[in-house]
Amino acid sequence: MRNIIILVLSTLIISCNNKDSLSAEEIVDRAILEAGGDRIRKSKIEFDFRDMTYCAVRGKNEFKLERMSIKDSMATIDILSNTYFLRIINDKDIELADSIKLKYSNSVNSVHYFSVLPYGLNDGAAKKRLLGETKIKDNRYYKIEVTFEEEGGGTDFDDIFVYWVNPKDFHVDYLAYEFHVDGGGVRFREAKNKRRINGVLFMDYNNYKPLDKDVSVYDLDGLFEGSRLELLSSIELKNIIVEECISC
Repeated sequence: MRNIIILVLSTLIISCNNKDSLSAEEIVDRAILEAGGDRIRKSKIEFDFRDMTYCAVRGKNEFKLERMSIKDSMATIDILSNTYFLRIINDKDIELADSIKLKYSNSVNSVHYFSVLPYGLNDGAAKKRLLGETKIKDNRYYKIEVTFEEEGGGTDFDDIFVYWVNPKDFHVDYLAYEFHVDGGGVRFREAKNKRRINGVLFMDYNNYKPLDKDVSVYDLDGLFEGSRLELLSSIELKNIIVEECISC
């Protein structure tokens, strides 16, 4: 009888511990669900960022990401899908060199990618690793590294991302990334102005860079706590529209 009681107690203790021991995959899944999950894939999302208008339609196996601007009576539309990139100026298709196509494609994709984070973190090429737990501003966070396989990871597959996920609501309150284009560097973002529009969570960000260029992306949370980051810009999405996409 005594052995049975010990076995039951041991099982209960293990069960309770497992409840609190989430993997990186489980944390990201929960964060995506809390941010809108499948609602993002089944919606047409429009917003203004700086002097351009963006529109995204995502399907199960395809996507169409657009960027539109008007300057000096010239209307420019960039369209990125999973099969092509197209630039249209005043209703005319423009021929571009492959290197320019790649540059514009990355620019369009980057804004759309950050606009609905953490939605894209379950892409097939993404690799997730739980770095442990840490505190920022007296709040506890899961600290998760996201890197990408070379195959399917895009031209910037070697970039490194770190996300701080709040275990209370599974919102991504902070993120950092290491990039290698244009001389490379690291950035740290602090989420602000959270709002939910038709079931999708959106955030703006304060965008920081370190005072010392030669620092690790993994140390940026500590530098932020120690006021060792410089505010570089404010990233704000305006005039957001989320509409159900029947055909998605």
